[in-house]
Amino acid sequence: MAVPGAVLAVLAVLAVPAVPSAGSCPPRCVCASNILSCSRAALSSVPAPLPRFTSVLDLSHNNISRLRADWAAGRLAHLHALLLAHNGLAFVSTEAFGHVPHLRHLDLSSNRLRALEENLFSDLPELEVLLLYNNEISAVDRSAFDNLSRLRKLYLGRNHIARFPLELLRDGSRPPQLSLLDLSSNRLRSLPAAELQALPAWLRDRLYVHGNPLGCDCPLYRLVARGRHRRLSAVLDFQEELRCQLPAAPGRAPVAVLELGSPELLNCSEAREAVLEAYLGDSVTLGCDSRLRAAHGRHWVTPGGDRVPEEGGNGSAAVLANGSLQLRALRPEDGGTYACRVSGPAFNETLYVELLVHNFTLHGPHDGLNTAYTTLVGCILSVVLVLIYLYLTPCRCCCRAAEKPSAPPRDDSLNSSVLSATPDHAAGEPPPPPRARGGAGHRGAAGGQNGRYKAGGSPPTAAVAVGAPREGPRAQRKVSDPDSVSSVFSDTPIVV
Repeated sequence: MAVPGAVLAVLAVLAVPAVPSAGSCPPRCVCASNILSCSRAALSSVPAPLPRFTSVLDLSHNNISRLRADWAAGRLAHLHALLLAHNGLAFVSTEAFGHVPHLRHLDLSSNRLRALEENLFSDLPELEVLLLYNNEISAVDRSAFDNLSRLRKLYLGRNHIARFPLELLRDGSRPPQLSLLDLSSNRLRSLPAAELQALPAWLRDRLYVHGNPLGCDCPLYRLVARGRHRRLSAVLDFQEELRCQLPAAPGRAPVAVLELGSPELLNCSEAREAVLEAYLGDSVTLGCDSRLRAAHGRHWVTPGGDRVPEEGGNGSAAVLANGSLQLRALRPEDGGTYACRVSGPAFNETLYVELLVHNFTLHGPHDGLNTAYTTLVGCILSVVLVLIYLYLTPCRCCCRAAEKPSAPPRDDSLNSSVLSATPDHAAGEPPPPPRARGGAGHRGAAGGQNGRYKAGGSPPTAAVAVGAPREGPRAQRKVSDPDSVSSVFSDTPIVV
């Protein structure tokens, strides 16, 4: 009986030894539908070939120390989760993830990675969760997380990071969808408190920095105290592990950050939350800094209890597209506490913002110019007044010229009037002849020196007989005149 040719062809195919296909399960692995588990298989490299339909690949708890660019023989377009934890992994090629462009979950935790190279994860634009905790990472390149536009959770805890990667949180360099950053149990000694406080509450809610050897200071206390007031998860869940080292007691055990407000420690004051100051006529915007990133709804309530309409507002108040409240042309009655009520899928939240309206106007940026202009005008006016005082003061000599004529020539020299307290006049010398305009009458009534009029006069001098011999200079001095010294330093010119 002849055997049909088709049957012979089938038998020939069956006689050929089987070759593993791309759809078969690798040895020492367990395959369940599109899940491939090779965990705890004592593997030193990635098994091959891998099924093309694999969506979850578990290679954890093996001995894979290097992940090269050719670890996968072909493109795994369906793979969205790759688990490589607990492998002693020390090297990852920058081209290692070119075969898995749709990866959303990558676990590289509990390995021996020491640095994150430039553009290490740039081939993973759809990555959402990245686990790098419990490694030996001490250096993080600023571009290591570029192109991760969908990254939501980044775990960098239990590493050796000593510099806070602020670029991961700044606008423009932060992954736009990032909502969780774990930096706990690293080697951070300080935090950029001012920059962190300016972050939105939904990001601070899951910013974990506990377990670091932080130095104690008041900005750190205010940052953590505000987190407690806002009931942020990163603070409430790890209050006991948020500790710091006092600067004055390096050998002392770390203290809780929330205890720094006590007088026995740093006596730090807690800053008030959400207090704005404004002036009459100004426009301000009140932010609704909620922990809910995607809220179902939010509305504002004024200090008077009135709800602000979401469409169009009420004339002076309007709700913006981002949920903030804008107030225009402020009046004194606009001051008070505003409430922003937010509703979400998990919980509801009410935020309070206090607005202080000062009862005077302020011209904003022109105030500095006005102050400088006023100061300049004051300086110029002061200089002008000094010049007027120095050069335009009227001369008192001219005013009293008619009253006090110049003194007649005297025997004593200029030197005697300047260097001696009392001029050296002869005791018996007769007085000078009277002058024509009646000046002698003044001089006879009251004696004077250097033309200076003396109201009280000087004591009379004893008369000396004519022809009596002179007894020397000492006998020729007059009685000391108390005003004679002032004649040297007076403001009346000395006439010789």
